[in-house]
Amino acid sequence: MSERILEIANPARLSIKDAQLVIEREGFPRFVTPVCELNTVLLAHPQVTLTEAVLSRLAEAGAMLVAIDHRYLPAAMMLPIQIHSLQTERLGAQVRLKPVIRKRLWQQIVRAKIHFQATWLNELQGSDGGLKALVARVRSGDPENLEAQAAQRYWKRLFADSKFRRNPGPFAPGLDQNRHLNYGYTLLRASMARAICAAGLHPSLGLHHHNRYDSFCLADDLMEPFRLLIDRRIVFWLMHHSADAPFDSAAKKWLIEAVTMRYETGKEARTLSDILFRTASSLVAVLCEKCNQLDFPEFLTPCQEESIYPPTGVCG
Repeated sequence: MSERILEIANPARLSIKDAQLVIEREGFPRFVTPVCELNTVLLAHPQVTLTEAVLSRLAEAGAMLVAIDHRYLPAAMMLPIQIHSLQTERLGAQVRLKPVIRKRLWQQIVRAKIHFQATWLNELQGSDGGLKALVARVRSGDPENLEAQAAQRYWKRLFADSKFRRNPGPFAPGLDQNRHLNYGYTLLRASMARAICAAGLHPSLGLHHHNRYDSFCLADDLMEPFRLLIDRRIVFWLMHHSADAPFDSAAKKWLIEAVTMRYETGKEARTLSDILFRTASSLVAVLCEKCNQLDFPEFLTPCQEESIYPPTGVCG
């Protein structure tokens, strides 16, 4: 699966010529890149126009198109929903999945998420803040909502700021790390949704998330443990920048690298796209009754040094 993520953050016109994505911006030279090399295209400016050919070619190549709002959250996504020959069959299996299995899978997801959070806090601060002890307590369906209890402990410790609140309000995100989190999670969500489609599943049929207005419930489910990769990237960024510093192209590039770099898992070095696809494929195996466990790595260690001062530069 291709790894390149392209953000359009200025007024631009997008078109297709000879299987190439062409980006034209006033005052800039024409930018051309092969469509087959794209993982995700982010539209982050209201004055971006594009042709129907752009939409169809991106879909054919299995790439995502994401429109981002002023809070750096996804306002819309276009998914390549016909890239797997068995999609209809697997869609039926998703619909027929029994509630008891959904609850058991959600238990696995929550346990993996809290395990990741605990491991990262211990690595960062020398203490997991009591999160590790919560993992074994998570029961089928997480009826005690230990995911939320863990989050309360986690956020207070992650940024060493007891006043920090995740998403304080829809119209006042503030000049803090919520901008970074929203943008990073948008990238992760798009990559997870793409892996789900590549596995022949439909991202709207979730295991736990079920908002009627959310077309990506399954992506929101399966990405939960991997949010840690965005969180840790932001922590390293804040070692060299204040939380209210401009959220510029260098900050975005730093987060984009979190979903394009390679990670050590076991004795392998794999791209995040491969790892996400492996998780999505494990759900297929559960649906086909070939196994009863989702495939999450024990932990993911970046193959490149993160503590180096984040480089400056323009995304793309």
